[in-house]
Amino acid sequence: MDGEKKKKFYIHTFGCQMNFHDSEKIAGLLSEKGFSEAPDGEGADLVIFNTCSIREKADQKFLSELGRIRKLKRQKPGLRIAVAGCVAQQMGQELLKKAPYVDYIIGPQNLHALMGISPVRTTEDMPRLSIAENPELASMELPAARKKKPFAWVSIMYGCDNFCTYCIVPHTRGREVCRPWESIRREAEGLAAEGFKEITFLGQNVNSYRSGELDFPGLLEQADLIDGIERIRFVTSHPRDLSEGLIRAIGTLGKLCEHIHLPLQSGSDTILARMNRRYSFADYRDKIEKLRRQAPGIAITTDIIAGFPGETDNDHEATMDALKEIEYDGIFAFIYSPRPGTAASIFEGQVPDSIRKRRLNEILALQNDITARKNMSLVGTVQEVMIEGQSEKNAARLSGRTRTNKIVNFDPCPDSRKRIEKSAPGKVVNLKIIRAGLHSLDGRFFTEDGI
Repeated sequence: MDGEKKKKFYIHTFGCQMNFHDSEKIAGLLSEKGFSEAPDGEGADLVIFNTCSIREKADQKFLSELGRIRKLKRQKPGLRIAVAGCVAQQMGQELLKKAPYVDYIIGPQNLHALMGISPVRTTEDMPRLSIAENPELASMELPAARKKKPFAWVSIMYGCDNFCTYCIVPHTRGREVCRPWESIRREAEGLAAEGFKEITFLGQNVNSYRSGELDFPGLLEQADLIDGIERIRFVTSHPRDLSEGLIRAIGTLGKLCEHIHLPLQSGSDTILARMNRRYSFADYRDKIEKLRRQAPGIAITTDIIAGFPGETDNDHEATMDALKEIEYDGIFAFIYSPRPGTAASIFEGQVPDSIRKRRLNEILALQNDITARKNMSLVGTVQEVMIEGQSEKNAARLSGRTRTNKIVNFDPCPDSRKRIEKSAPGKVVNLKIIRAGLHSLDGRFFTEDGI
């Protein structure tokens, strides 16, 4: 590389937290190989699309961006293009046939293949197709280029064994494998040493984590002891595996935040059975009641699918009734999207698009009312907020999150703004909530010595 211009990469990420964390690992690997990061695709020598295939809309966005980058490659013949993530795994060789201008296909289990890439293409460059099953995945410790303190994602397991009939994840990310606790602990302690204050443990179903005799509640108990880490979160939980031990941990561990994302998907037992979720609404509701008894004030969020195959008006109403009864703090709701290779994609009773859209709009309208009311109930309360940095909507303000994962925007103390800008991320302050919106809260300092 001496005397040569340093090659640059650009990553375009689609999908969930797991994909964004995978992109951090991709960036870490490429940085170790001598690349630097470009602000956009036009300034890059290597463009990586880290893709998601959970819903059709994500597929469409990726394919649209891939078409645009093809034009750029015609102008820059030396540009290399890589497709990573779930679409890469799902399409594999087919994608190379449809888009021969793509240089590399890298499945989620094979990010380590990037260790073979060279800033200058050689005959010993990495293979074009890397989608084989990787039995060593759980033991690999890949570097991650995390950009923003004080929050960090930490993968504790990969893949999924549940095979919900609508979900492509077991087909693209493989079967469930768990990282050894010692590997997780080393990463978390390293993050604490670097100044990260909050970690979020990631997995498709963290509740089923096990390493030797250590289960997920045990992992959380061990993580609670790590010096320097002040807050712990986790996603995602499968309701079937939400144990009494985990419920107790949420209520008793000091660093574990009072928020859980617990996907319901439908309020209808008929639809839950067709989804292969393996719990009833009554089972789910019972666990919600236990959570609220153990951790009063806990924030609960969920996922809802509108228009699953075979869903009737009565099934839809059961979901609406579930939202009214449970009163979630927020939801992620989506129209059912048939995914190739999943059981539900060939189910009879596919719901017309117009009905799916109407049901989604009804779900969102109802939940917006519930969320607005719950947020309004926080006005006048004092919340413990960990500062993240500047507010996305107003750079003159600061933004942070409560333990219940609600965003709070606020003005810095007039006499301490410089100190805030230099050292605030990760600082915990007490804020009085003075206004509430649908997606965020406004606060002000409860005590002037909060910074």
